[in-house]
Amino acid sequence: MDHKGRQRRLREALAAHRLDLLLVSYPPNLRYLCGFTGSAGVLLLGEKGSVFFTDGRYTAQARAEVQGARRVIARKAPLAAAAEWLKGHKSFAGRGTVKVGIEAEHLMVADHQRLQAAMGADFRLRRAPALVEQARMVKDASEIERLRAAARLGDQLFVRAAEVLKAGVAECEVAAEMEFTARKLGAESMSFPTIIASGARSALPHGRASQAEIPAKGFVVCDFGVILTGYCSDMTRTVYVGSPEPEAQRLYSAVQEAQQAALDAIKPGQTTSEVDSAARKRLRRAGLGRYFSHSTGHGVGLEIHEAPRVAAGQTEVLRPGMVITVEPGVYLPGRWGVRIEDTVVVTEQGCEILTHTSKELITI
Repeated sequence: MDHKGRQRRLREALAAHRLDLLLVSYPPNLRYLCGFTGSAGVLLLGEKGSVFFTDGRYTAQARAEVQGARRVIARKAPLAAAAEWLKGHKSFAGRGTVKVGIEAEHLMVADHQRLQAAMGADFRLRRAPALVEQARMVKDASEIERLRAAARLGDQLFVRAAEVLKAGVAECEVAAEMEFTARKLGAESMSFPTIIASGARSALPHGRASQAEIPAKGFVVCDFGVILTGYCSDMTRTVYVGSPEPEAQRLYSAVQEAQQAALDAIKPGQTTSEVDSAARKRLRRAGLGRYFSHSTGHGVGLEIHEAPRVAAGQTEVLRPGMVITVEPGVYLPGRWGVRIEDTVVVTEQGCEILTHTSKELITI
């Protein structure tokens, strides 16, 4: 990972936002910028370089992981240590009143107040734009390869799900088998609580695996992902237990066609709202538009949900290297639901699908 290059590019962006320094405290952003994976750290970036702060619990870990920054192991909490260090190293920030950008979305009000009080009148905290999150939207080659590997592992989990999923088996038992398999195959963890939603529960977009037994007939939505070498996978497949009647087949086909329409809309220069619109238009034609109750997708990377959003009203333009999900769904309350989801990387010509499990309707 090019941590030094990421930090350099971020430092170059500070002047355009009238910031002298940027204080990064959000763990995924820390991992992206310097490689640190612990739970207590702060990275201070300025024109003269980068300084990383943590406490004694992470002495060895910081030495092993942190790249491109001077390391300070403090007796205080990292934010307090950064404030104290700045007061003693005013030349690091420059002359006059120093404008310090903070990640306001990830900093509690109490921490903001304590930080300002500790820094004193020579420093002014400013709400910084989401500079790191914006940089994280476009993945480099090493990140895309990690995402490919995570997606391949996800494909293997669905094979296991199909082996154990049958009428009378509890949803949570299917999820447990998948999660155990994920660990055996090297996953750090699941990227979110596994969704196994069967029968009428398939109409719940986020129907986490429950004690409910899979009924003798109906859809089962399987939505899951893993974290592998820090990067997430995300996919959804919907299977049918029993013999699907024509109405069920029509519902599945409509979602499958909507998903393909969205995939076909992906190319550099398109906005994410145009991708969302492609899926919705197809479902509206099928008379199912009002049953699609969430956005068409989201970015995936170090977090399972990150920028950009693939939703109505979004103006973010797709660029090569962006990795997003495409996951339209239809949910008929009290009856059934269907969702099909792939993770894709935007390419120069369109997109590459990272999740390779078949999307034809599987019956069990």
